[in-house]
Amino acid sequence: MKSALKIFFLTMIVIASLVAIAFFLFTYQRENATGKVSGGTLNIAIDIGDQRFMRWSTPRDLPTLPFKGEADKALSLADFRGKVVLLNIWATWCPPCREEMPSLDRLNAKRGGADFEVVALSIDRDTALVESFYEEFGIETLRGYFDPSAQAPNSLRAPGVPTTLLIDRNGREIGRALGPAAWDGEQVEALIDRALQGS
Repeated sequence: MKSALKIFFLTMIVIASLVAIAFFLFTYQRENATGKVSGGTLNIAIDIGDQRFMRWSTPRDLPTLPFKGEADKALSLADFRGKVVLLNIWATWCPPCREEMPSLDRLNAKRGGADFEVVALSIDRDTALVESFYEEFGIETLRGYFDPSAQAPNSLRAPGVPTTLLIDRNGREIGRALGPAAWDGEQVEALIDRALQGS
């Protein structure tokens, strides 16, 4: 009985997330026809796999966003100033997150370092699930970052998971993608290169 209830609630969460993402994408597409989006102006939409990366013409300020790192270390987005960050908000129970996580790991393996990092921020309440997930999917280069209070989606106005933000060296949002994407492609690397150059 408990197992059935758990499956039911997880299914409802996934459905709600997909509905929210669909609504948000519809809003983006409708408002993009006039060039305006609430909170900023779209400059370009770039295809990355089956999704689109929405780039702002002017980078947007972001909240500090406190979260935890490995060994329960207190962190925030401010700790990543000076490097370009691809912030991915995800959860182990999210099927689309499972789909895209290996490509994020490959991207971090190729490009991660002093100037760039993929920050995969889990909103799972049980942080131990992330370690098991990494082992199951062979994730080797991504570090553990945790938001067990699940405040990140609300703070960053993300309609669901996965939502991924590209953040510049000054901690400002360059753009975002909603839903799973192929993160180890040439288009993404071009976005990273442009962000590293400050353009």
